[in-house]
Amino acid sequence: MHGNPMPDSYVYVTEEGVTRHYADGSVEALAWEDVVEVRVVTASGEDVLYILLDRDGENCVVPRSATDATFLARLRYLPDFDLERLTLAADSGHDGVVVVWRSPDPPSALPDLEYD
Repeated sequence: MHGNPMPDSYVYVTEEGVTRHYADGSVEALAWEDVVEVRVVTASGEDVLYILLDRDGENCVVPRSATDATFLARLRYLPDFDLERLTLAADSGHDGVVVVWRSPDPPSALPDLEYD
């Protein structure tokens, strides 16, 4: 068979929200209006991950390799979102998790998540 191998996931960004479809058929989706926190996860030799969380701790994991200008432009609609802070966290070279944005009206607590 010729062509590119099938990617392990697809990310769709719309005015309503962001959705990630995995090769195994599972789906993660969040409406933009429900996003209360954005995290950046970096690990040596791995793709940078953007984690969007809602009030209930549900999340949508978006690999940087699956993003485009549409995703970054849509993040700017979050109140007081700082695109430069996101870029600095993603390009830091340090392994870890950084909260780059939190809703002005955040929930009392969000879960600590483990990332593969």
